[in-house]
Amino acid sequence: MLHQIDWWVIGAYCALALAIGVYFSKRASKNISEFFIAGRNLPWWIAGTSIVATTFAVDTPLAVSGLVRTQGIAGNWLWWNILMGSMFATFFYARLWRRAKILTDVELIELRYAGKPASILRGSLALYRSILLNCITIGWVMQAMVKISAAFLPWSKGVLIPVALGLVLLYSALSGFWGVVMTDLVQFVIAMVGSITLAVIAMNNVGGVAVLKEKLTSETLSFAPQVGAGQLALFTFVVYIGVQWWATGTAEGGGYIAQRLFSTKNERHSVLASLWFTFAHYALRPWPWIIVGLVSMVKFVDLPADQAESAYPMMLMEFLPVGLRGLTIASLFAAFMSTMDTQLNWGASYLINDFYRRFIRKNASDRHYVLVSRIAMVAIAIVGGTVAYFTTSIANAWRFLFTLTSGVGLVLLLRWYWWRINAWSEMSALVASGIVATVLNLWPRFSGTDLFAMRLLITTAVSTVVWVTVTFLTPPVPREHLKSFYRRVRPGAGFWGPIKRLLPEIHVENRGWRDFGCWIGGVVSVYSAMFGIGKLLLGEPWLGTAMLIVSGFTAAMVLRTVAQGESTETHADTK
Repeated sequence: MLHQIDWWVIGAYCALALAIGVYFSKRASKNISEFFIAGRNLPWWIAGTSIVATTFAVDTPLAVSGLVRTQGIAGNWLWWNILMGSMFATFFYARLWRRAKILTDVELIELRYAGKPASILRGSLALYRSILLNCITIGWVMQAMVKISAAFLPWSKGVLIPVALGLVLLYSALSGFWGVVMTDLVQFVIAMVGSITLAVIAMNNVGGVAVLKEKLTSETLSFAPQVGAGQLALFTFVVYIGVQWWATGTAEGGGYIAQRLFSTKNERHSVLASLWFTFAHYALRPWPWIIVGLVSMVKFVDLPADQAESAYPMMLMEFLPVGLRGLTIASLFAAFMSTMDTQLNWGASYLINDFYRRFIRKNASDRHYVLVSRIAMVAIAIVGGTVAYFTTSIANAWRFLFTLTSGVGLVLLLRWYWWRINAWSEMSALVASGIVATVLNLWPRFSGTDLFAMRLLITTAVSTVVWVTVTFLTPPVPREHLKSFYRRVRPGAGFWGPIKRLLPEIHVENRGWRDFGCWIGGVVSVYSAMFGIGKLLLGEPWLGTAMLIVSGFTAAMVLRTVAQGESTETHADTK
């Protein structure tokens, strides 16, 4: 159990979060632009760190250490592959999101498409993302908090969930997006300090890296999957790196990531925010959790596989002394809050901007919309808490969500660059993906963890056939509407030929090959940094140093290309 000193540390952090909420409450109350996107005035380092903090949820160390216990270090390719999508979004979509000048990514629907199909899709997506997808995320993050708290609190789920969500709701509803991003800065630092502290103490306790490597198999320590290695066989790995990163929609950078990108000062800040997030998310964050997962395999040899996600809180209680234990628990609570405040604010932005203001009450005052935004956050917290009560496995929730959205990714990528995509394309992709993924998850023949890659591949293939067919069977978006979209967003002209010819006065810089080169260079740089840090930590200094040199060289080339490619138009971009 926790000592009084630990409780003082945790309480001090909670008081700080509430103080930030109170401080920004007046600014957030001005209008929903301030409440949801900070008035489009964020510098890249705040926006990027906020994305990192949001993805640094309390579920993440539990899930990562659990993956290490059950599948070895290579089990992390379940999410490592998404690095390629994050870097793709950086160079092909970050500028476009900022140019769109929208409040939510769902608002893009009626900017890109026209007529009743577009309005139906926008309203449906607002409800789908704010309630279904958002509350699934709240459920698994809250489940992680329950597992951690079980190690040191005698509270049941029914007590912990409303208390934890209530605290987050209080400061995030007060301060809106300003409070979210500013607390994210503090939460990221605290969370990193806590996770690194636990990893260092755990490694020293087991006797250092040499002893750890003696007690674990080479397959466990391998960064690459072993052919025929059960759950992460070669087929699964190929699906991860060949399909998953673009199929699940992450390569477009939508959702709460897009919210940060179009909250930045200009296009340059948007690109740099996405670049910083990708580096910090993959290269800096995961190794403390992986180290703890590896040490837990030595300390808790008999822990059943279905309890692998409990290893992290067990390590916390096993090794940390008074004071440090409170700091680390506060860091995990910070990680929890940094995700929850985003989910509540982001989910409410859909409900208010894309449903309530669009379809129910169009011309109310700013004060009214801010008020109903706060009410919406309360409603989402209640539904998300209910989902959390019935959630059991974090990694399984990750897998279900990946398959649920795997048929939508390609149409989301192409809608920016191909004029022929219409609202029916996106609608059919969503419906097909949801149906196929749900059927496969419920079908005993495909329901096992080993068959996750097969479910994802089938869902992607079937959904793609459906939406491509629907696209050519339905009429395109009217030319005038497409011209309006092209003027504002100025996407690459490659697949916009018929519209580009109608707008000869619009100059669009041809930066496709430059962005492609930056994407490849960025992927090489971040993977090299991630694996280089891992090699250093696991006692291979020469190989680790070589990888870091490769990372630094490619990063310098990418940053130089980005700087050279910044056009006058980008620098002049304003709110």
